[in-house]
Amino acid sequence: MAEKHLYLSLIPQALIASMLEPEAFGSYYAVGSKAHVKGEAIFFEVDPAFRSDDFPFHLMDERCITQPDGAPKRSVYLSIYRVLSRIPVSALGSLYLVTNDGKTLELPRSVYLPEPGGRLHLYQEFCPITPMVASRSDPHDFCNAITDPSHTVHVPRLVFSELRLGALATDPENGAADDLPYPNLAHLRDVLYELKYNDTKPSKLVLKQVKEGVLYRMVQGGFYVGDQTDFAFYRFPDIEELENRHRGWWRSALVTALE
Repeated sequence: MAEKHLYLSLIPQALIASMLEPEAFGSYYAVGSKAHVKGEAIFFEVDPAFRSDDFPFHLMDERCITQPDGAPKRSVYLSIYRVLSRIPVSALGSLYLVTNDGKTLELPRSVYLPEPGGRLHLYQEFCPITPMVASRSDPHDFCNAITDPSHTVHVPRLVFSELRLGALATDPENGAADDLPYPNLAHLRDVLYELKYNDTKPSKLVLKQVKEGVLYRMVQGGFYVGDQTDFAFYRFPDIEELENRHRGWWRSALVTALE
């Protein structure tokens, strides 16, 4: 009997049972069975032993079965609402990044090492909210602040990535923007300048929503998921590793970024 998997999708948010392995599921989820839809996908593989009364796991046993024609069941939706907040970080396995033509890259958990201070950061949030935020805080401190229930505006758990700022990370006023693809660079410079020199807040909104999709080519460091009690880091490969070990996925991600 084929193994059953649990996937926590972030785009859109959903808990899905499937008989497909992660790479096959990523291709199916991003492109569709008949290649009539396209769109990037990001998902975690969830510990298959995870169970909670919050979700109808009986549907996984009832519906996630081999089809009459012998094909595996590709997806059984168990929930599409407030999924991330109801699955502990400890139950999350590898993170998978899928390009809009279905190429899948696995990111296993890595050891998180805090960085020296002194530079500014740019974060793209994926779930449960989707803004772009500039901050003086490193990823761990940023996550703690966003998930702090003592703050009027907070979320219970957050998934986000850090994006490259280049020279703007230390010199937002005069630093070269180079190939930064972000819209309204003048506004980004202003936000970063205020954070560095004037603002008392540790973070400021840059965009309410990233309309360009997932900026894979701009990821710096990696992806993060956390709350007030747990935090996990998924290292994103450097350019040399992407070119040498994940060339097909990387080329797909670059083409997507130019479309």
